[in-house]
Amino acid sequence: MAELGFAFMDCEFGGLDPERHDITEIAVIVTDYRLVEVAEREWKVRARPDRITEEAAAISGYDAGRWAEEAVPVRQALGELAAMMPKGKTVLPAGQNVRMDVLFLERAFKNCGIAYPFDYHVVDLVTLYYSWSLVTGEAVGGLSLRQSATAAGLAEGVVPHRALADARLTLETFRHYIGRLAPRRDEGLAPVPTGETGR
Repeated sequence: MAELGFAFMDCEFGGLDPERHDITEIAVIVTDYRLVEVAEREWKVRARPDRITEEAAAISGYDAGRWAEEAVPVRQALGELAAMMPKGKTVLPAGQNVRMDVLFLERAFKNCGIAYPFDYHVVDLVTLYYSWSLVTGEAVGGLSLRQSATAAGLAEGVVPHRALADARLTLETFRHYIGRLAPRRDEGLAPVPTGETGR
């Protein structure tokens, strides 16, 4: 699987509808197939005020004055994001409920006329966290990043919505649960005889 890479990403938006709301922030941490980090970047993205709801701004920390000073055009952010992707690798988007990020990014790349740089498969922390709960028999109270990170001992209380912080917490939480799903030898179990699958 050495030809694979992952882009642990988080985006903030002006709302939840990619047809009506703009991306306000993008963050990505690129890893190789072993989850070893190779690059990290974050962008504040210029957004149209009429495409940012008050609720979304409050949740994500969007501030019109700060964005006016620090944000870059979406085309610039997407171009720099695409240029980060390792050459010759198939890069999968990864994240917490990453389907939502992909919806917004696919639309933005298309509108800007920039080739979408990611594979069509995705890797989602939600699936991993729920799989861990089934394997261990641990009940889960929810599937949010806060819930999975808190259960992993990596967060306490409210998890603020900030793109790079969320991407980082997602990657660390992903690593936590991968480690707990690793195969373990159990000397108390008899080996499965040759030719049998154990099913």
